[in-house]
Amino acid sequence: MQITFHGAAGTVTGSQYLIEVNGKRLLLECGLFQGPRRETYERNRELPYDAAKIDTLILSHTHIDHSGNIPNLVKYGFEGDIVCTFATRDLCAAMLRDSGHIHEKDAAFLNKTLAKKGEPLVEPLYTESDAIATLDQFLAIGYERPYHVAPGVTLTFYDAGHMLGSAIVVLDVEEGKRTTRLAFSGDLGRPNMPILRDPTRLTEADVLIMESTYGGRSHESYDNATTTLERVVNESYKRGGKVIIPAFAVGRTQQIAFALNTLYHDPKRRFPNMPVFVDSPLAVDVTGIFRLHPDSYRDETRKALLEDPDGDLFGFHRLSYIRHVEDSKALNDLDEPCIIISASGMAEAGRILHHLKNNIENPRNTVLIVGWQAPDTLGRRLVEKQPVVRIFGEEYSLRARVEVINGFSGHADHDELRTWAAAFRRKPRRTFLVHGEGESFPAVREMLQKELGFQNVTIPEPGQMIEV
Repeated sequence: MQITFHGAAGTVTGSQYLIEVNGKRLLLECGLFQGPRRETYERNRELPYDAAKIDTLILSHTHIDHSGNIPNLVKYGFEGDIVCTFATRDLCAAMLRDSGHIHEKDAAFLNKTLAKKGEPLVEPLYTESDAIATLDQFLAIGYERPYHVAPGVTLTFYDAGHMLGSAIVVLDVEEGKRTTRLAFSGDLGRPNMPILRDPTRLTEADVLIMESTYGGRSHESYDNATTTLERVVNESYKRGGKVIIPAFAVGRTQQIAFALNTLYHDPKRRFPNMPVFVDSPLAVDVTGIFRLHPDSYRDETRKALLEDPDGDLFGFHRLSYIRHVEDSKALNDLDEPCIIISASGMAEAGRILHHLKNNIENPRNTVLIVGWQAPDTLGRRLVEKQPVVRIFGEEYSLRARVEVINGFSGHADHDELRTWAAAFRRKPRRTFLVHGEGESFPAVREMLQKELGFQNVTIPEPGQMIEV
């Protein structure tokens, strides 16, 4: 069996791992590489393998850095099954279409500038139509339901607890008289978080591909994050201001809506009587998918659903979901305290830019950051509290307060990665660390080797092929 690390090797983006076994080629993940515009476009268009020769795609979850290049894979000749969980299939139906729409809009905007300069026009990376064309190839299976995915290869998904539908991938491989269990952690979630179940702890594997995103770093607790959210909302309300929250449409928006719902209905909490708006068409669709999958909820969340006064864990009568542009624009004229949750999560595109443009110069308002912000994004500049920021090419003075909450992360931190890895009673003979950057890799490698006694822990290079 050979594994080639085509993406998320030495970085956190563009997950793609090619597994060649028993004459078949299995692609594990097909994520978008995200980086500088020109490099991003070229790397995502030029697949490092022949798409037509891939037999099956196995998908751990829906996040764009894991699923976002599926339309190109299909467009360039892939005709096999895309195997994933039921929730992942439903989320991809919404997310990939939205991604295609964004690529079309980005290309149209760029082409206006290129046309004025007389330069060659560009094509979108892929279109919404390309994304829709992939959906017939999705094949969904449930957690812990073994599936024969190739000759001598049995696939089993286990709950990763990272986002709705996320999975740990286990491949039990027979090659002649040799058997190998390969486990891929996917992106691991955090234990004791609301909504989703804890990550499943595996007890044995021969080969492990493990994520390292938050190696060497710790998160604050969810309870502390919720208390901070309560404080920020109340302080802004007393000032007569708005709370503007950039949030990813998938996962983080639903977490915040769930937390606000909990605060609203808890008589021991202080939640002001202010309206809440989720302003993102994709978030509207995704929240509907969350409602369709209580099968992924932890037991406490299922119980809360049955007891919720409104029968909706992601909404209450002061919370409104906004789809239409006209309703989004109307929020600019709202002269009262409110909460606006909008995408994108790093404030790089979408409706959140309009809300920031109209609100960051008012000192009564608060910009609440609830997720990691990549360097060189508007979100990172807000976290750094740069006095002047550019939005739509114009300069705006940052007079609103900026608050940061890190406890809503869906990624396991260093201690949580250690707890998950410590469950292996039969430790892997080979471990490969992926989906990390900087100091996260050596931090996880040292923890695995020195604290847990793992042997042969490797940090693969991009494009490296390894026989196992």
